[in-house]
Amino acid sequence: MRRTIWRLAALVLIAPQGAVAQGALTVDAGAVEACFAGWDGQGAPDCAGDASNECQRKNDVVATPDIVTCIATETEVWDRLLNQTYRETRARFAERDRTEGNAALPIEDALVEAQRAWIAFRDAECALNYAAFQGGTIRSVVSASCALAMTARRTVQLRDVGRMEG
Repeated sequence: MRRTIWRLAALVLIAPQGAVAQGALTVDAGAVEACFAGWDGQGAPDCAGDASNECQRKNDVVATPDIVTCIATETEVWDRLLNQTYRETRARFAERDRTEGNAALPIEDALVEAQRAWIAFRDAECALNYAAFQGGTIRSVVSASCALAMTARRTVQLRDVGRMEG
């Protein structure tokens, strides 16, 4: 059930001109990318959620399904950035393992294990948020917001850990 919730929230179509769209609702992917590139703090960037808020504002969104669509659409951009950052960090760590001889505790292996654990944690945490608000439509918004915040935060974490030197 929880994987189904996450997958449904993350389904989007990529549209031209750097926008991500689901139905008629779009999110400016460039704004999300700029948010990530400009954030040098820890945790979820302050600007995470701004693109979905703009999606809601410009479309006069008031219905819960449309709110969730805007949030999930921004999350898809963060997920793309997360996967790109993961690949870059993994490649950096694989190179460090080769050059530093990290055979006893390969950094790349530790990253893969941590990322798998994080995905399971994210899915469980957002499913908990969904379950905690049973009986109300706000549960979908809370769950989608959980996925957005956790994905943005993890993207920053992977970027930052990838920059660390041994």
